[in-house]
Amino acid sequence: MTTADTTRTQQALYQRAKLLIPGGTQLLSKRPEMFAPGQWPTYYREARGCEVIDIEGRKWLDMSIMGIGSCLLGYNDPDVTAAVTRCIQNGSMCTLNAPQEVELAERLLGMHPWAQQVRYARGGGEAMALAVRLARAATARTIVAFCGYHGWHDWYLAANLADADHLDGHLLPGLSPLGTPRQLVDTALPFAYNRLDQLEALVHRHGDRLAAVVMEPTRTLDPAPGFLEGVRALCDRSGAVLIFDEITSGFRLHFGGAHLKYGVMPDVAVYSKALSNGHPMAAVIGVQGVLEAAARSFISSTYWTEAVGPTAALATIEKMSSLDLPSHVQHIGTKLRQGLTAAAARHSLPLKLAGHAAITSIAFDHPKNAALGTLFTVRMLEQGILAGSSFYACLAHQDEHVARYLEAAEPVYAELAAAIAADDIESRIGGPVRSSGFSRLT
Repeated sequence: MTTADTTRTQQALYQRAKLLIPGGTQLLSKRPEMFAPGQWPTYYREARGCEVIDIEGRKWLDMSIMGIGSCLLGYNDPDVTAAVTRCIQNGSMCTLNAPQEVELAERLLGMHPWAQQVRYARGGGEAMALAVRLARAATARTIVAFCGYHGWHDWYLAANLADADHLDGHLLPGLSPLGTPRQLVDTALPFAYNRLDQLEALVHRHGDRLAAVVMEPTRTLDPAPGFLEGVRALCDRSGAVLIFDEITSGFRLHFGGAHLKYGVMPDVAVYSKALSNGHPMAAVIGVQGVLEAAARSFISSTYWTEAVGPTAALATIEKMSSLDLPSHVQHIGTKLRQGLTAAAARHSLPLKLAGHAAITSIAFDHPKNAALGTLFTVRMLEQGILAGSSFYACLAHQDEHVARYLEAAEPVYAELAAAIAADDIESRIGGPVRSSGFSRLT
């Protein structure tokens, strides 16, 4: 079957999906429109290491988002898969509880001496909602100050009830809070990363009603000197619970979480994604004074008790503990960035790289950035490589994968430069320009 036939077949299936599934996919970040509408391969049959085989049998090297950052060890890691397979064969759901829950709790708390208790969920967004509920229950307060992206739940989208622009720098520009109760207006208030003065103003204005400060310890930037320490001090002064969202940063930048690297301890930390290498699992760890509120507030779910999630997390943590994984993904990301920077210089392209090397954002400082990015993706697809506006490095990525990517990118960068000069970028794409949504800036 030709590449064109493959694309038509996959796109036909996706068109059917959009009739049956609102939005076409369950996750915004997986919509083909985010990469190259009508051309990005939509469905997979197998995934192993950093390679993907789509439903028509074509093999791709994934140099993009690696399961939205969930597979830090690589797809279908053999050690994690073996543990999960044994769990399934023994029965992964039962009237009784899975002992792996206790073992995982001991493992997580052993990594985080500041914490005493753990609760589990199966996804990052719901785990963040759980953490915010615990903070509100423990403090008997309502208001949450936040920066960054933290999911789709009402507590977070409430930020846009009073001002439709509040989340523009944190999630999607113009995001509608449709369906979020109006009664939640002014309960979620944003501040910018590394802007301690903005948080100070919120604490001054709402300190006695502030339940929590919610933030990632880092996303694209390291904290400015004294910033995280200042946040910690403001929480201590106001009595607000400090919640660190480690869903993306956890284990990728430092084993156990970025906050351990920076030396500032929260009251609650939330983990998902890389915690279980592609299997549904999330953990909320924290001080007893906050976590014990779960016994007073109704927080309960059937599938939070299945055994695959904690089994996968235990196997993943065990493997990560034997490796210097943060150094590996830092090396891979740095090697890719150096290569792209050199190629951009050779072709006078206005390349703009951002974020930590292990989670690199790739853009062009040009009014037609989205079109340039789409054209890049389309041309890399022609060479069997999944490439977009982000690169999540994983253990499976090796130097040879970076070399293949850079070799493929060289002539594409030459074409991008020519397209800019001729002002015919869009006409080269062969389809629509990608969506520019889902910008996460912290």
